[in-house]
Amino acid sequence: MRRSGAWYCLKVFLAVRIGLSLLGWLAVAVVPTRALISAPGWAAKAYTAGPHNLLTAFESQDALWFLRIAADGYSTNDGSAAFFPLYPLTVRAVSTLIGHHPLAAALLVSNLAFLGALIVLYRLTASEYSEATARHSVLYASLFPTSFFFFAPYSESLFLLLAVTSFWGARKGRWWLAGVAGAGAALTRSIGVTIAIALVVEALHQKRQGKAGLAPKLVWAMTPVLGTLAYLAWWGSQGNWRAPLEFQSNWERHPAFPLKTFLDATHDAWVNGSYWLLDWLVVAVVVALAAYGLFKLRPPYYVYLWAGIIVPLCLVYEPRPLMSMPRFAVVLFPMYWLLARLSEERRVPHDLIVGVGAAGMALMATLFVSAWFVF
Repeated sequence: MRRSGAWYCLKVFLAVRIGLSLLGWLAVAVVPTRALISAPGWAAKAYTAGPHNLLTAFESQDALWFLRIAADGYSTNDGSAAFFPLYPLTVRAVSTLIGHHPLAAALLVSNLAFLGALIVLYRLTASEYSEATARHSVLYASLFPTSFFFFAPYSESLFLLLAVTSFWGARKGRWWLAGVAGAGAALTRSIGVTIAIALVVEALHQKRQGKAGLAPKLVWAMTPVLGTLAYLAWWGSQGNWRAPLEFQSNWERHPAFPLKTFLDATHDAWVNGSYWLLDWLVVAVVVALAAYGLFKLRPPYYVYLWAGIIVPLCLVYEPRPLMSMPRFAVVLFPMYWLLARLSEERRVPHDLIVGVGAAGMALMATLFVSAWFVF
């Protein structure tokens, strides 16, 4: 299973990687591009025609922040604190090894992390369900409308690798691995701290099933909290431990009630269409799958899934309530299991899932490459 699963993951990865490279090259050549917005200390490079766009086309938007942090570190007054540190630190380490080329390093980290995430996802899925479900889940994870972020200089691929590894460790009884990977996820993205809740639920669920050793499991389950606290503590040493939270205001995000956020977004999608509708279509599918998952998933998985939906809905950019939610949702791997189960039960055709996912990714990746409002 290990060799065949890894080979399948590699084939899917290469197919999508090649497709996105060709799409980026084509998009730069034929799609009108908006004015590029630089990050403080990292200027956006104007697009020029040429085969370099096979790899460089996705150096855009928040990728510029990650590259700046990887190259020059954080600043106390520019909002960079909102970007958690493990991804840019990893990029910096790789960049040092390859002669100080941050973009090349970021692409290496993101792409290798995603390949690793697919392999771990395959193994976890096969142990929870079957190899058929594992194959479908890997394919659907690679063709979600915002899966192109896994291949771009963004932190999503590293987060997914660490999150899936954390759950795999817990399910295999390797709680030290669950805790360490969970802490890494919490150091990669702010939402990673919620993995602690899911791991606690898993520990209690295992106790209910008659497995011994609850106390040490709970200790390891809480380790992701230490990841978040470590980052806040570092900012405390810089004079303001609240900086990662306060600088969310740079993106004009404000606290909100999640149900109201979704209802407002539904209204805006109906009235405005355009990006509002695109956001809503993706998020509505995720919410529907999460509701289905309440009846189909092991409790820790639907806890992780719902936390990944509810927490972003609590911090909203009011003019566009679901902005970035399609990207935030891409790491919620249990939804790929639910899609796979629906396909295998012939409730939703497999070809429809693949076709809609691929078309959605082609559209959103093209908009992203062209610096339109897909974040």
